[in-house]
Amino acid sequence: MTVQPYRLHIERIDPSKNMARFYALSIEPNLFGGTSLVRSWGRIGSRGQQKIHVFDSEAKAVDLLLTLLRRKRSRGYLPLQ
Repeated sequence: MTVQPYRLHIERIDPSKNMARFYALSIEPNLFGGTSLVRSWGRIGSRGQQKIHVFDSEAKAVDLLLTLLRRKRSRGYLPLQ
């Protein structure tokens, strides 16, 4: 079961390329006693897309969250300011 709430929203904006993207990650409990990592992404202002990963432990969900965060930060995504 999820003890600590994890929510993250990062954006990548580059007007010269007409780029305005968001990426959101959250770790939430699911109905079966496990933990889910919910990923949402798309153009800012749109609903975007969503993918849900299901894990049996919170630690595995946190590991994937950190891996995805490192990957997005290396591509220029920054936290909201």
